[in-house]
Amino acid sequence: MENNFPKHVAIIMDGNGRWATSLGRKRTYGHYIGSLTVDKITKAAAKLGIDYLTLYTFSTENWKRPKSEVRYLLSLLKVQLRKKERLFQENDIEFGAIGDLSVFSSEIKEMIAGLIERTKGNQRMRLTLALNYGGKHEIVEACRRFCLDVREGRRECNSIDEELFSHYLYTHDMPDVDLMIRTGGEKRVSNFLLYQSSYAEFVFFDKYWPEFTEDDLKLAIDEFKNRKRRFGGL
Repeated sequence: MENNFPKHVAIIMDGNGRWATSLGRKRTYGHYIGSLTVDKITKAAAKLGIDYLTLYTFSTENWKRPKSEVRYLLSLLKVQLRKKERLFQENDIEFGAIGDLSVFSSEIKEMIAGLIERTKGNQRMRLTLALNYGGKHEIVEACRRFCLDVREGRRECNSIDEELFSHYLYTHDMPDVDLMIRTGGEKRVSNFLLYQSSYAEFVFFDKYWPEFTEDDLKLAIDEFKNRKRRFGGL
């Protein structure tokens, strides 16, 4: 793989509800079509040679949405977890999930764990869903886990450095983000992979997530390849 090709791509899939509203449809329709776009982009990313694809699926802030929409999102998540295994197995994709999963029902947690277990031998790409995920929450939890290790004698306070701290993050077995994509016209990070995207390249699209295509993904990768990544150097 060429050095200027992104190894880890993360996507903020924004605009499902606004897209549906623009068509005179319910917001839930946008979430459903957006879930189909996930399938298309997952297959495209694997075909293009991306090693890690992480999708911002449900944030810690999404619980603030109307209860009816949250219920639909959780119902859609269960449907998609059932349907996704065939996609993963046919395309040699490993499944992963990051975030505070403890808040989900036992049914959803069992579905996530089962899908992780059944796809762990797949090697073409890892698709990770960020579920009940918040970047600030992740960093705070990493600090708590390190402090617990210190208290119980497994670590010393002065042993902490960036490499060690990264082992306490949800993404401890993944590389940092190379390319961050956001759809929907907004230009902000929205609490997504704050630590891991410190040197990511950002590409923003005005189009909504249900409209996002393989050609758009290629366009973002081409933009990434044309940038000079100096990581603070010259």
